[in-house]
Amino acid sequence: MNSPAVASESPGSSKLGLTGWLIILVAVIGFAFDTYELLMLPLIAGPALAEILGVPPNNPLVTQWVGNTLWITALCGGIFGLLGGWFTDRFGRKKVLVASILVYSLSPVMAAFSTSVGWFLFFRCTTFIGVCVEFVAAITWLAELFPDKRQKELVLGGTQAFASVGGLLVTMANIIAVKYAASFPAFPLPEAFNAHASWRYTLMTGLIPAIPIALMLPFVPESQVWLEKRRAGTLRFDGPPHESARTLTAALEGAMMLARAHGDPQHFDAATAYLTRELTSHA
Repeated sequence: MNSPAVASESPGSSKLGLTGWLIILVAVIGFAFDTYELLMLPLIAGPALAEILGVPPNNPLVTQWVGNTLWITALCGGIFGLLGGWFTDRFGRKKVLVASILVYSLSPVMAAFSTSVGWFLFFRCTTFIGVCVEFVAAITWLAELFPDKRQKELVLGGTQAFASVGGLLVTMANIIAVKYAASFPAFPLPEAFNAHASWRYTLMTGLIPAIPIALMLPFVPESQVWLEKRRAGTLRFDGPPHESARTLTAALEGAMMLARAHGDPQHFDAATAYLTRELTSHA
């Protein structure tokens, strides 16, 4: 049975209607900018932290904080990626999808105005959190909106393919920012900072996906599957507490392994050994 949200007006037709194409467009933008926002960090982390710390780019302190930023943001993203499943069940697929896109769109803008390592790291963490939650919400939303198996496979595969486009887009954006930074409007910053730093303009481009998403939001539906499950009260996890604890511990350990691969293993191991030991001893 075709969902009225995605099927054309012709009865029995599996072709997409206007709403179906809008849903796909929202997903394409989301997946493309997932990669865009994530790959932005390697491009701007060095110059940004060097300026914020007030040291040359080759200073060991910059290297240390780049490594810390990489693994801390990855860890936050991994943990909240797990929570994304609960968020989508609790608040709805569409709401969480849109909220997460707004989070990872506005966070780079706030990071662009950072004058301390703490705020820069915080807003990069919220960027990764938004990306990871968006991925969970988008996959669930699309899978439930397209009940036809063949159509579902095409939509999920086709929209996720645009993730690779994000890397090309952010590279182009950074090249433009570096080339024209001096001619762009200056940031209102204290005199100690470069008001025309190219990394700040690159971060500002992270706002791009929020604009079309906000315009299309009123025209895309919530998942009927989720609405029916919420009415039936079947969105609860009924397993025993020790199974929940074991699942959470395993997921957290997986997030830590992912984070370790993105940063300095020595610093990461020292920071997480105690936490892992405590969690596993009580699981």
